[in-house]
Amino acid sequence: MALDQHGELTSAHVRLVAAAVGRSERAVWRWIAKARATGHVNAASRTRFTITPEIRRLLVLWGGNASAVHRELQQRALTDPLLPAAPSLSTIHRALRRDLTPGERAGLAKGEAARRAFDVFGQRPATHRNAAWEGDHKCVPVRVWVEDDLVQPWLTWFIDCARKVIMGVAVTPHAPSRDAVLAALRMALDRAEPFGPAGGLPGLIRVDRGKEFLCKTVASALGALAVPVVDLPAYSPHLKGTIEALNGAVEDMLFVSMPRYVHRQRLTGGRAADSDEPALTFEAFVELLLEWVHWWNTEHRPKSLDGRTPMEAWRSDPTPLRDVPAEQLAHFGLEDDGRTRTITTRGVQWRNRHYIAPWMVGRGGVRVAVRHLPHHDKTIEVFDLQGGYLGTGVLAEAASEDQVRAVRKARTSKARQLRADMKAAARLRRERFKAVTTSSPPERLGALTEAEAEAELSESAATDLRQANPDYIPHQPVPDGWARPISPGAAGPEDDTPEENA
Repeated sequence: MALDQHGELTSAHVRLVAAAVGRSERAVWRWIAKARATGHVNAASRTRFTITPEIRRLLVLWGGNASAVHRELQQRALTDPLLPAAPSLSTIHRALRRDLTPGERAGLAKGEAARRAFDVFGQRPATHRNAAWEGDHKCVPVRVWVEDDLVQPWLTWFIDCARKVIMGVAVTPHAPSRDAVLAALRMALDRAEPFGPAGGLPGLIRVDRGKEFLCKTVASALGALAVPVVDLPAYSPHLKGTIEALNGAVEDMLFVSMPRYVHRQRLTGGRAADSDEPALTFEAFVELLLEWVHWWNTEHRPKSLDGRTPMEAWRSDPTPLRDVPAEQLAHFGLEDDGRTRTITTRGVQWRNRHYIAPWMVGRGGVRVAVRHLPHHDKTIEVFDLQGGYLGTGVLAEAASEDQVRAVRKARTSKARQLRADMKAAARLRRERFKAVTTSSPPERLGALTEAEAEAELSESAATDLRQANPDYIPHQPVPDGWARPISPGAAGPEDDTPEENA
């Protein structure tokens, strides 16, 4: 149209545009004629059926069924003559394909999880070992025996995002709490077996708003080690894809092969194919799980690690590690209510129960602080008021015979030691004399003779001089062959006559 307004439009221009857009020259001339008449160069809009918010609501109501929506529109048109006629079913299908994305159609039919399957997610850049860990709980889809009852255990574990090493895992036969998180974290921080040499302090830990991960005990335990916990939005598995991939992998690689797998294929009538197969015990399940974790760390070769196992990738990473001091790791995750208590003859009272230990013997009246693992009330850890560790206390009602016997032995040992000290003191107070057969003054046993007393006094004097002057060397006896000096006025052996002296 710009060329036409300046009188420069030619058939060559029309042929060039027609060839470029894949249309005939007649069509292009028709577009030009229409533009000359109307002044518009855009395609004319046509009135057609579109997906409105009302249609979207009907799709949700009928679970994405376009035929049901079509019937609904027909019924409304018959009921209310003022409404427009319902479009055909093919028109609705075309509008759905044109106006809605595949993700929107899936979401309107099956919900948010189905819609997310069509989303695009970025990938975090590759980092180094211990740069970030991810933690999560997983309900195991396998029923196992726990005290004559079939239950589904839970996993709590952590994985290194860069090297895919499973750092630590804890298993509970019930829904996990903060003690499971602390147990798995303690195993992850420790570089000893069974998960060593992987371990140390991570740069951060990502979790998804689980109350067990965000409780005060876990936050204080990690905060004391300067490890931040990143609280991700709820129901956002794509933000911690490494641990979510591990959750899916353990189910596809291990749980699906176990007896009493809850997602097993069903027979006619909905009955499970292995309903008569004996279930695993809890101990056997944990053993199989730990074997699989060892296989994952030392034998499995994920594609993202270029043919290496996670442990090989971990060992080859030159990034320095920050280890946790042993004294901190030994008491990691203990809770403290901030109160002080006193050791009595019944031990240490905590939560209206008494705890005893051999090291408490003789410490009655000492004020202490008590710390404990969450949900573990059979033992406590006792510290002095300066923070020094004293020892472990055992619940008196649940103490074993060996533990009670150890307390008795400690009392007996203390009593025996006191008796020995008292006997030694009595010997110091008691003076004994020699037996005599004639009338003579009494002589104390152990009395020193005159020579022994002189020798001890001379040695004491020399010792005093050495202490006063460390360089002092005592005089040695004069040899017999040396000439001795004669004092003035003393007569020698040859001074017999005055004449000779003259």
